[in-house]
Amino acid sequence: MTGSQALAAAVRRLADAGIPDAPRDARRLLAHALGIDPGRLTLILPDPLPPEAAQRFDAALARRAARAPVSHITGTRAFFGRSFRVTPDVLDPRPETETLIEAALAAPFARVLDLGTGSGCILLTLLAERPGATGIGADISEPALAVARNNARALGIPTADFVCSDWFGDLAGRFDLILSNPPYIAVDEMPGLAPELAHEPRRALTDEADGLSAYRAIARGAPGYLRPGGRLIVEIGPTQSEAVCGILGASGLEIMAVHADLDDRPRAVEARAAAPGN
Repeated sequence: MTGSQALAAAVRRLADAGIPDAPRDARRLLAHALGIDPGRLTLILPDPLPPEAAQRFDAALARRAARAPVSHITGTRAFFGRSFRVTPDVLDPRPETETLIEAALAAPFARVLDLGTGSGCILLTLLAERPGATGIGADISEPALAVARNNARALGIPTADFVCSDWFGDLAGRFDLILSNPPYIAVDEMPGLAPELAHEPRRALTDEADGLSAYRAIARGAPGYLRPGGRLIVEIGPTQSEAVCGILGASGLEIMAVHADLDDRPRAVEARAAAPGN
């Protein structure tokens, strides 16, 4: 069987399993099975598929048909132009979260805190984009922190520290910039999510309540950890901007902006601590 024939059969198999973008996923999984960059796949499609690669491809397709995320099969996910290692212990980096990166990079910062760091994609991206900055990634999950540390080593970023902490509980110092992509899905919304999310850590998705608990905890702590004039940027669900602005504003933070993602949905709220003299 050639690569082209194997790919065509794989697309049919994934489509029959209800996978939304079967051609894209089949190509990514075939490239992974072959150990090549997806951009080179077209060059080798006319060639016979090696038996070992065929076995790996079949196993990968079986996992994808069972709705395992492609990133969990390949072990990596792209985010802001870099590749991050992912496991079932962390959320997959998503394009929507790049909204936080764009907002953060719009102003200078020297010291960053990433709450609920997971894979470390937010903190490590910012430190890679601003080499003079340093930062801390905090998470309650030690397995998640192990993934983040591995990503820091793989990306060659020595300016990131990682701390096991329940929000601000085990942290000290003040920061120019605090960011978080917290669990913001309400528990009654969980049954309607895509099956792939069942493979990600539930406590990183939902607070088992109204989806706003994390913002209340962040709002209580952030004023004591932000330098004067420092910024807080949090990711939100597309219907939560009014509620989150209210929670942050009630803590004494000044709401600066609500940032939209590429689909023009509210995706991040940016607030600021009082500057000196205010």
